[in-house]
Amino acid sequence: MSNLLLQNKKSNLILTISLLTTTSATLLMSSTVQAVPSFSRQTGAACSQCHTQSFGPNLTPFGRDFKLGGYTMSNGKESKIPAVSGMIQGSFTHTKGDNQDQNSTPANNYNKNNNFTFDQASLFYAGKIYGKVGAFSQLSFDGSTERLALDNTDIRFADNNEFFDTPVTYGISVNNNPTAQDLWNTTSAWGFPYNGSPVMPSVGSTSVIDGAFSTQVGGATAYTMINNLLYLEAGGYASLANNMQKSLGVANAGQQQIDGAAPYWRVALQKDWKGHFVSVGHYGMSANVFPGRDKSLGATDNFTDFGFDTTYQYMANPKHIFEIKSTYIYEDQKLSYTNISNQLNPNARSYLNTFKINAAYTFDQTYGLTFGYNNIKGSNALTLNTADDGTNFYSSSKPNSEFYTAELVYVPFGKASSYASPWLNLRTSLQYIGYSQANGTTQQSTTNNTFMINGWLIF
Repeated sequence: MSNLLLQNKKSNLILTISLLTTTSATLLMSSTVQAVPSFSRQTGAACSQCHTQSFGPNLTPFGRDFKLGGYTMSNGKESKIPAVSGMIQGSFTHTKGDNQDQNSTPANNYNKNNNFTFDQASLFYAGKIYGKVGAFSQLSFDGSTERLALDNTDIRFADNNEFFDTPVTYGISVNNNPTAQDLWNTTSAWGFPYNGSPVMPSVGSTSVIDGAFSTQVGGATAYTMINNLLYLEAGGYASLANNMQKSLGVANAGQQQIDGAAPYWRVALQKDWKGHFVSVGHYGMSANVFPGRDKSLGATDNFTDFGFDTTYQYMANPKHIFEIKSTYIYEDQKLSYTNISNQLNPNARSYLNTFKINAAYTFDQTYGLTFGYNNIKGSNALTLNTADDGTNFYSSSKPNSEFYTAELVYVPFGKASSYASPWLNLRTSLQYIGYSQANGTTQQSTTNNTFMINGWLIF
């Protein structure tokens, strides 16, 4: 068994070194690659037109318009090449403390520290399907769990018209992750940081709209953008059946199952004043869930999330792009199932507050520096425990966490004149995460501090 684990570690190391070697060789061939290159082939536009850093989730106003329109915008030239792209991610991760000191331990088959990992390989269908229907769909192989699963998927129908001389875009999104369809990089699906590692520590408590249902649900929303100013969206989500989840590779016995449907809503105002883009918005979701899919108690935990977000982008001069994005989420919790399980008052209420903000500067859409701050605070959580002598007792803890993320990015390609455009793109980054509090404690929280080198190749 130990020989097998050693072989797995060596395989991961070889794959990561091969990736970094390949990207280094590519860098030597060009001094000047596209986020999902199939989009670029379809539109004829360089990735720098859609993405502030030429590659990655962060969108420009043009990129948001492309997504709003259902991924169907094109240059009018029919292509025989399918809207398919591929991606590989690898990283090196170092934490301040070893595995025994961290609040969240690394995945199986990895070292206690200093890990080279093959993180992910993905295949995308990204672009027009037919007429006014388009999609962004990702099938991913997880290098740590060695599992193939359907990742973020957003299928859209979109159209536009004029009503009383006012331009209106409207459509329907069918997706598997609340906020995956969102246009702004303030929500969980596409928010900063844009990449991570399977062996890095993480905080334990997050709001349900902040990724708890990712790829485990199916939902549909209807949306409209009025006069490129007011955005409205509403819909709902339901948990996918266990057998369907297994067929998609995302089944997890410990996940939360939504009771019935969970409504989702979104409203935002945006304005672009000659390169100064501003948006303010509100989004939310309410879900009754059965923890672990357990219906035996006849009770659910209810989570109602109210999110508020803002975005500012300075893009008047593409040589110097400045951005500030923030999100605040208040989660009201009525944990009837959990409280009954712990012999507590089933009607007691609790809360969780999440605040995120990040500021970024990008030079020539090639070099980027981003600093992000996260703060999570919530109610005391009581848990029923059993002592060695058989007596029961309660322990109390808070889910509070506070940390910052600093990231330095180099994206050499993605421009109209780039090497191998639009077939190749690369994002390399150095990232440091520092904790002042983790999962309710400040003691030894700095042992979670993490340094990461990431290579992200898409073609």
